[in-house]
Amino acid sequence: MNFLRREDPASATSAKALTYRLRRASHYIDREIRRELTPLGIELWELELLAALRRAGGPPYRLTAGALLEETQLTSGAITKRVARLEGKGWVRREIDPEDRRQILVVLTDEGLERAVSVFGVMSKTEESLLEGLGARVLDRLNDDLRELLLLLEGPAPPTT
Repeated sequence: MNFLRREDPASATSAKALTYRLRRASHYIDREIRRELTPLGIELWELELLAALRRAGGPPYRLTAGALLEETQLTSGAITKRVARLEGKGWVRREIDPEDRRQILVVLTDEGLERAVSVFGVMSKTEESLLEGLGARVLDRLNDDLRELLLLLEGPAPPTT
């Protein structure tokens, strides 16, 4: 059985160190962004969902519920609850897809787009201030290395139609 096979101790230690550092860095960045967003009355998950819809292109900025689920890597129950909360704030609305009436589209409203755009600047400034000490060369290298890691973990992005 593969899971019982002894691993190379150096490789296992490097993998453990890397995953630990990635989690720590992610936690730190998330905490700082949340701290900046709190006074603006928006949570990070809300902004991430609005950003996913904006990245879909538009107007109209919309995705099927299934595509939104893939984009955010959440469960269907979590997406349903989050979309309902954002719908209650007037930032998204649900529509039946006119091309496939079995599909639900989640659509970014004008108010949701304005809210997202107004907050993206704060998030961007926070991200830049957290990472500015690294310099362009290190940022480029980290981006390339993490892109490679994500391709390994997630596979290539599906082709756009």
